[in-house]
Amino acid sequence: MVEIKRVTKETDILVKLNIEGSGKYDINTGIGFFDHMLQSLAKHAYFDLEIECKGDLYVDFHHSVEDVGIVLGEAFNKAVFPLENKERFGDAIVVMDEAAVECSLDLSNRPFLLYDVEIEGKIGEFDCELFEEFFRAFVYNAKITAHIVKKRGKNRHHIAEAAFKSLAVALRRALKKSDKASIPSTKGML
Repeated sequence: MVEIKRVTKETDILVKLNIEGSGKYDINTGIGFFDHMLQSLAKHAYFDLEIECKGDLYVDFHHSVEDVGIVLGEAFNKAVFPLENKERFGDAIVVMDEAAVECSLDLSNRPFLLYDVEIEGKIGEFDCELFEEFFRAFVYNAKITAHIVKKRGKNRHHIAEAAFKSLAVALRRALKKSDKASIPSTKGML
């Protein structure tokens, strides 16, 4: 279990992460739809995840969403690296009714995000532009390479949930134990 606390003038966040869990979660960011997405991530990645975020929601959701991505990414990086006995690469296409989102990733220890998910407007009070902010913060602080691409879809809720679930399943597959003891890199290190 990795535990990271981060306090700024905008947010106070505690994350506890076990990447070899069973999908149990206790998440409270004060943002209902965001909690739902993080719960989906934990459930489908098989992470045990606790997140407590107190943010300046009276301003808007931006600081809380981005900062949760930062802290969760830091926790993931601390839990995974140095990478040993893991598959390293993972991918998934998750469908939610008419929507399909693909995530391909590399536990590379090199941060890069390709985000091609066209989704505008709001889901309830949640601004859809914040999904990219979360994914960027998570990927860059986790130090992984991820491509998240919408294949099709119209319903914002379905698209967003498929994006989080595709990331979760791709992470689960990349973290699968490998029968090889060596690091899966021609460089000999990540």
